[in-house]
Amino acid sequence: MSRREFTQAIDFRHGRVDMTHGGGGRAMAHLIEALFVKHFDNALLREQNDGAAFALPPGTGRMVMATDSHVVSPLFFPGGDIGCLSVHGTVNDVAMAGGQPLYLAAAFIIEEGFPLADLERIVVSMARAAREAGVPIVTGDTKVVEQGKGDGVFITTTGIGVAAPGIELSGDRARPGDAILLSGSLGDHGVAIMSARENLALDSDLVSDTAALHRLTAAMLECAPGLRCLRDPTRGGLASVLNEFADQSECGMHLREEAIPVKPQVAAACEILGLDPLYVANEGKLVAICPPEDAERLLACMRAHPQGRDAAIIGEVTADPNHFVQMSTRFGGVRMVDWLTGEQLPRIC
Repeated sequence: MSRREFTQAIDFRHGRVDMTHGGGGRAMAHLIEALFVKHFDNALLREQNDGAAFALPPGTGRMVMATDSHVVSPLFFPGGDIGCLSVHGTVNDVAMAGGQPLYLAAAFIIEEGFPLADLERIVVSMARAAREAGVPIVTGDTKVVEQGKGDGVFITTTGIGVAAPGIELSGDRARPGDAILLSGSLGDHGVAIMSARENLALDSDLVSDTAALHRLTAAMLECAPGLRCLRDPTRGGLASVLNEFADQSECGMHLREEAIPVKPQVAAACEILGLDPLYVANEGKLVAICPPEDAERLLACMRAHPQGRDAAIIGEVTADPNHFVQMSTRFGGVRMVDWLTGEQLPRIC
């Protein structure tokens, strides 16, 4: 069959996924050709092998690889959906290791009965996000599980990238005196998800911050090649990232509450929901630690980029044998910022 005949054979407006779409036969071939190849189209994917073989750029330093599974609920939320989120999340994981993302793989687990119209909407969103990021999806896999054995669709993406020679980013590289920077406001993604999940009547302009950050990280590394650590504060938020850094580097972290950007509507929603913005997930922000002499230059670089215009220096690394994360509050006291206990917001990404 031609691609046109494949497309005509599937009713994307009214149809639903059934077990044959994951059975390895003609129906699965039709779905792959009419949906995934159509929207993710590129030369490597068009080969339709079980993997993709590609050459690396000349002068490559180290390979970077990251994988992430996405189970967000609801699948569609203000500012995004599971499709673009699955691209952004893995692109960002590669970028936080200092890598330039090159290629993505995507695996879908789809529940029987899932509307094909929603599946197409998700795939179109993924394709758009991949194009905008300049990181093609070159291979993948599709499985269908029986109705009641899944929850719509789960997506796992794997990214491959390269880090230039000399780039060394790791959570164990922070040193006392280093500056802690944040690229923008906290909690936008988590609160957007909760507003959609619970039908909360929150501010209408509150949307997820989901975004690919590799161009911002590339600009930061060019400006401050001595960067110590980068991390995107997703599940567990800023608090969890800094506790990870503190343990890895065997240092303490000290924050200044008044320096941490949080949108008024996010702060209000967190107060209503009993949440702490420091622990709420983000999908388009990053935390950076750099030597103190680089801090102001790095901050200016971040603010010059659209994804870092609200960046701030929010604290510093301290010499602390207990590896505590602490924060000076607006009221003049100091509070502990401990690890998240349990899970504040399940199914957030």
